[in-house]
This record gives sequence, structure tokens and C-alpha cells, in this order.
Amino acid sequence: MEQQKQSSPIAWLLEKAGDRRGQYAKSVLLAVAGVAFSVAPYFVVAEIVRALMRGERVLSFYAARCALMALFWLCRVVLHALSTATSHRATFAVLGKLRKMAAERLTQMPLGAVLSESSGALKNTLVERIDSIETTLAHIVPEFTANLLVPAVILIYIFTIDWRMGLASLITVPLGLFCYVFMMVGSQGFYERTLTATKDLNDTAVEYIGGIQVIKVFGKTRSSYERFVRAANEAADSFVSWMRKSILPMAGAMILMPATMLPVLPIGGLLVRSGRLAPEDFVTVIILAVGLIGPLVTCMSYSDDLRTMGTIVGEVRRIIEAPVMARPESGDAPAGCDLALRDVRFTYQDKEVLHGVDLDVPAGSFTALVGPSGSGKSTIARLIASLWDVDSGCITLGGQDIRTIPQEAYADRIAFVSQDNYLFNMSVRENIRLGRADATDEEVERAARQSGCHEFILGLENGYDTVVGSSGGHLSGGERQRISIARAMLKAAPIVILDEATAYTDPENEAVIQRSVSELTRGKTLIVIAHRLSTITDADRIYVIRDGKVDDCGTHEELLSRHGLYETMWKAHIAVRDSAEGGSGNA
Repeated sequence: MEQQKQSSPIAWLLEKAGDRRGQYAKSVLLAVAGVAFSVAPYFVVAEIVRALMRGERVLSFYAARCALMALFWLCRVVLHALSTATSHRATFAVLGKLRKMAAERLTQMPLGAVLSESSGALKNTLVERIDSIETTLAHIVPEFTANLLVPAVILIYIFTIDWRMGLASLITVPLGLFCYVFMMVGSQGFYERTLTATKDLNDTAVEYIGGIQVIKVFGKTRSSYERFVRAANEAADSFVSWMRKSILPMAGAMILMPATMLPVLPIGGLLVRSGRLAPEDFVTVIILAVGLIGPLVTCMSYSDDLRTMGTIVGEVRRIIEAPVMARPESGDAPAGCDLALRDVRFTYQDKEVLHGVDLDVPAGSFTALVGPSGSGKSTIARLIASLWDVDSGCITLGGQDIRTIPQEAYADRIAFVSQDNYLFNMSVRENIRLGRADATDEEVERAARQSGCHEFILGLENGYDTVVGSSGGHLSGGERQRISIARAMLKAAPIVILDEATAYTDPENEAVIQRSVSELTRGKTLIVIAHRLSTITDADRIYVIRDGKVDDCGTHEELLSRHGLYETMWKAHIAVRDSAEGGSGNA
């Protein structure tokens, strides 16, 4: 792992390319051959000039050389096309692999690590940043390599003609490199600030679009729009500052690097005048020095990509190499479905939110977690669902620490319905089928009936084939909730966790969901996190959570008899319910 962190961006990308590296090697060879054929005409022209200077008058000699140059040009076009096609085939396969690796890594990371990243930044990395790697792999790897190798061959040939002319051809190269290095060092901070500003713009845009309803309702259109415009202006200003810092050294590098003729002409002229260089050799060097310009300009054209590559690849690596929750790759989950938390402590955003929690969930029981908002109920549910890892203590399933159970095997035992019921932008049927991919249409509809959503689904425009929209936006909160419960039912996992299962329901829907819970409870281990206490009065065991600790435990009647926090919460719940029913009756 340490070695990977020290590897260069291109070395890391080629490592991830795996068996595609052979295609890149083939692409480089084709590119080298293509660039060689592109500069070969300069050698032919030099030969023609030398022939003219010695008085060659045979027309066929020149015709053959012209035909040879045309053949070289044709070979160059064909080889360049083959090189580009080969590198792009490999590159798009690698980009797809990187996206899959990043997406898989996100599922293996602790939930807190994922939630600490904004959706705009993650989208920017998974889409735009990985897309921008295409230039590095498809062009820089073959073309930059080829356009460096071929000038080296030309320079070696010039040195064989006259070592002084070889040195003259190199004079401007270090000057151009100095400008380039100066640009790289001076502008890196500006580029990183530009990336940060771009991320902020992405976040603001996602927030602006996602909250457009709230913005309109509360009349915050102007202030929200101004915030978005401010982020856009900051992104533009940072980019302009980056360009201003880079423009002069970049221009210097672009001018000096390929300016090989500037020293070659005067130095060669002096050598010819003093008789130390033959005129025909001087002409040959001039023509070959011109041939150096094209490859060097091509190399310089990739300077922007080279200086930003490290930062871009670094962002992608940060996700792909992010720490994951340690789990064995193979093995089976224990047969038992009893869960236990022992002295569990957990820290979120540098604050300990659970302080030595102990609780037991017997197999086949109905266990409820209740408590004030922010007490840690949902955190416990997420820890049991293995979305996070405990900092200390342990969670066991059938007496076995869940950290020793393969993630996939453990996930098969758990069905988790969160208070944030996310539906994908596809049909109702396919959203429910996410619970079990091989489920038949009949099984999907049976799960929908059990969760009480079959009737409203039939009332949709296309029934089960209705597309629910992004995040299920075409459905109400209660409808999304019941579809999520149907998905959990279809999974048929022996352990079901419902996190605030009635958070968005009216009394009528609450009764429907209670019946659904009864269906889920049958023969399964059920854990419910609830703020509507009327939904969990039949629970076998109720844990009262306060300030990250277990405050009390018992059945509904036992907890009421102790006159503690649970009784206070129950009275508040009854008062709110009676008030709501009274208001409904008066209406």
C-alpha cells in the first residue's frame, strides 16, 4: 500500500490497467512507428538537397524520393489511426474499471466516510475526473512517449554528423524545460484552488436544484441564486488566476522548446565559414532540426494535462484506496439469528455518540428502540446493519462477532428499511425486486400486498411498470416507505431492521404499516426504531435510549409502570395523537 502511494500517476493507472497494459504497449509501438514515418521525409529531403548540391540530374532519382515521402505519409496516417484506436479501446475499458472500483469501494467504506463527502464532489470525481483521465491514457501514454523517443533518435543522428551541431540543437531545450518547471511549481496551488472552487460550485448547484421547492416556498430565490452565482464567479476567478500565473512561463516554454533553429543557423553558419562543417551537412542538420519542432510542440501541447494529472488521479485514488471495513472474503454466517451489543462505543465526527451500549435481541423477537431525537437509536441500527464499525466493544450474531463474518453473507441475513427511503429512477416493480434479483413478478406483487402498497400501485399510471422518478420523487413519502418495506419483505432475510418506519405516515397508513410489521415479524427477528410509540406497544422488548446509553428496558407495560422517560414520551405521544384526531374531527 505504501508503495502504491509513492508511485507516479501514470504508473498507478497502468497498474490498474491490468491485462490492458499489452494494448498500451502495442499502442506505443504503433505511435513510435507513426512518428518515425512522420519525420522520415525530413531525411529524404536532406538526401534530395545533398543530391542537388552535388549536381544529380537523373529525374527518376527525385521521383522515387517523392514517391517514398508519399508512402511515408500514408504509413504515418495508418499507424497513427491504429495507435489511437488501440489506446482508446484500452482506455475506455480502464475508465469503466475505475468507476466500478470506486463504486464498489463506496459500498465497502464506513457510512460516515461516505457521508462526509458531498454528493457534488463524489459525482465530480466519479464522472468528470475519471473522464479527464482519458487524455492521459489514450493520448499521453502513446503519443507523448513516441514524440520523445523520435526526437532523441534525430538528435543522435545529428551528433553523428557533427557533435557541435548536436549541442546547438539542444540549447533551447533546457531553457524551455526551465520555464515549464517554473510554471508547474508556481501554478500547482492555483490549480488545486481551482479544483476546490469547482467542487464548491458542484455542491452549490446540486443543493440549489435539489432545494428549489423550499427556495420558492420561502421566497429565498434571490439569496439562493446569488449564492450559486457567487460560487460560479469564484470558480471562474480561480481559473483566471491560474491562467494568469501560468501564461508567461507556458508561453516561454512553448516558444523556446521547439526553437531549435535559433542556435543552429548562426552556429552552423560560422562552422561552414571556417571550413569545419561541410555545406551539405549543414543543410542536412537544418532540415533535421526543423523535423525536431513537430514532436517537441506535440509534447508541449500536453503540458496542461501533465501538470493537472497528479491532482486528478489523486482524487480518484483517494476513493479507490480509501480504508474499508475489515471483513473476511469467505465464510458463512452463523445459523442463529440472535443479536447482542456488548459495551459498544462509537464516535461520529470526532464526538462519541454511543457510550458502552449493551442490549440483546433474541432470535424471532420483536425489539424496539425508542428515545429522544439524537439519542443514538438510528446509529445503533446502522451499526447492527454493518453500515459502520464500532470503535470498541462488539456486535455478535449467533454469538459470533459480525466483523468475522463476510460482508455479503451478513448482508443476506439483514433487511434494512431506513427512514430515508431511497428509490431509484426505474419502475416500481424493479425497485421492489432489488430485495431479491431473481424474484418473479408474482413474488413482487405478493410482497407489495403484504406491505399494503398493492392498491396504490395499481392506481398509478402504468401500475407496477410506473417509473418513480429520481429518488422516487413521483411518489409521496408514505408511498415510498411502503415500497421500501415491500423490498425488505421480498428479501426474506431472517433479521429485519425498520428505522423510523412510520416517520411519514398518517394514522390510516400507520395502521397499514403496523399490519405489514406483523407480517415481517412472523418467524423473524425484528428491530424497530420508532418515534410513534403506538406502533411498538406489542414489542417483546423495548430499549429506551438516552444520550447514547440504554436508559431502560422492558415491555410497554413494564416501562410505563416505572414512571421514567418512556412514560413521559408515551404521554407526549398520546397528547399529540389526540390533538391530531380532535383537529381532524373538527375539520
